[in-house]
Amino acid sequence: MSTFAVRDGRLVDPDGHPFLSLGLNHADETNLQYPHNIDVWRRKYGSREAWLRDGPLADLRAWNMNTIGWTREYVAGGWGEALDWFGDPIDLYHSLPWTSAELRGAGLPYVAQMQVQDIEDWNGHPAFRPLDDDFAKWCDYLARAVVLPHADDENLLGYFFVDIPAWLPHASGRDFPELTGLDGAAREQKLYDVASRYYEAITTAIRRYDPDHLILGDRYNGDKGIPEPVLRAMAPFVDVLSVQRFAGPTAQDRQAFRDDLAGWSEQAGGKPVLVADHGNWTATDMNPHRVGLESHAARGEDYGLVLDAVRHEPWFAGLHWCGYVENLGRGWGVKDPYDEPYRDLTDAITEHNRRALDEHAATSVASR
Repeated sequence: MSTFAVRDGRLVDPDGHPFLSLGLNHADETNLQYPHNIDVWRRKYGSREAWLRDGPLADLRAWNMNTIGWTREYVAGGWGEALDWFGDPIDLYHSLPWTSAELRGAGLPYVAQMQVQDIEDWNGHPAFRPLDDDFAKWCDYLARAVVLPHADDENLLGYFFVDIPAWLPHASGRDFPELTGLDGAAREQKLYDVASRYYEAITTAIRRYDPDHLILGDRYNGDKGIPEPVLRAMAPFVDVLSVQRFAGPTAQDRQAFRDDLAGWSEQAGGKPVLVADHGNWTATDMNPHRVGLESHAARGEDYGLVLDAVRHEPWFAGLHWCGYVENLGRGWGVKDPYDEPYRDLTDAITEHNRRALDEHAATSVASR
């Protein structure tokens, strides 16, 4: 069976052609089932099947996006105003992901999600479990439950692990048992050992049931930083470096965005880099506290500038956008709370994606 793969440091599709993954994250139907907008959902869709077909899947194609990204959505927590895991711990509640049958039936490239450990930065009550024989058994269960339903599907891009895992000390003060009480050089060395056991256990279990598809690994929190020992430990086991990184609005911010990704790719042995989550926002009627760019048109321009900052890099594998329908938790999206696209944003995204994909295809042909 042909699958997505990494060749010469680049992502290629099942036919062997270079692939630029442009995806959409956090598409969840319950964002249209609040009291203020459930009438919209009933009128336009009425069932999950119709919503999948005529909502996110139709929008992905219309906006020149080619990948179904991370489908879990942030629905509550974090004080309702900010996502800040740099100080006090926060506790964010998330929706369930799409089912394997829904992903397989979508007819588009997609990612599968595996909850390897409950150690997210946004999880106010993380559970750092020992990486012992029971952890290996848990990984084998995950592989049976998540990998087997997708192992024969050419549309599967690969397997994600934890969403912004706390490889740096967690704000709650919790940590892997093996790392408790360590700091400095001793912590760095032990961190490498712990991360190596973690990645070896889960990838061994995946490869037991699926020797072919890509392992996309953890979706690192690039805004907070990625410890170098973890990148070195990850390198032998994971195919693609996946990073959440939100660039600021200035040229200097975008240069730092590019330089950070390039540096992490080098530290991870030259892995291709998938920007697994990136977004921007502006104040809206429902979420006036989301102070960011001045308008949706500015959001669209910023999308193109960020994409342009990295899309010609040989290590760049793609960008997945955060998120879909604006809700009361996350508070931003590419559609308003009543399922209408912010046209100044989506029209720009559509054009930027078209240009990026056309140039990527042309470059691919010229390089043969």
